[in-house]
Amino acid sequence: MRLTPRAASDRLLGVALDETGAAVLRAQVRAVPENGKANQALVALLARRWRLPKSTLAVVQGTTARRKLVQVDGPPETLGPRIMEALEQDG
Repeated sequence: MRLTPRAASDRLLGVALDETGAAVLRAQVRAVPENGKANQALVALLARRWRLPKSTLAVVQGTTARRKLVQVDGPPETLGPRIMEALEQDG
């Protein structure tokens, strides 16, 4: 996941290739990158878009970097299709 803080709006920008050629989900939030505010805004954005409780999402790597690893708790057989549907709509 690649996060841009201090943006004009909170939104998912879709999937793109990073500098290494790996696919990453790009997102932007209005929150500033201070005291975890941008990470909290990212979790809230993903929870809203993927229709999940915020408590099922956590930034587990990259808390102070633009590149983040977000853990999503739940059964893969229901989460996978829900997340893929949301990504296709954002796409």
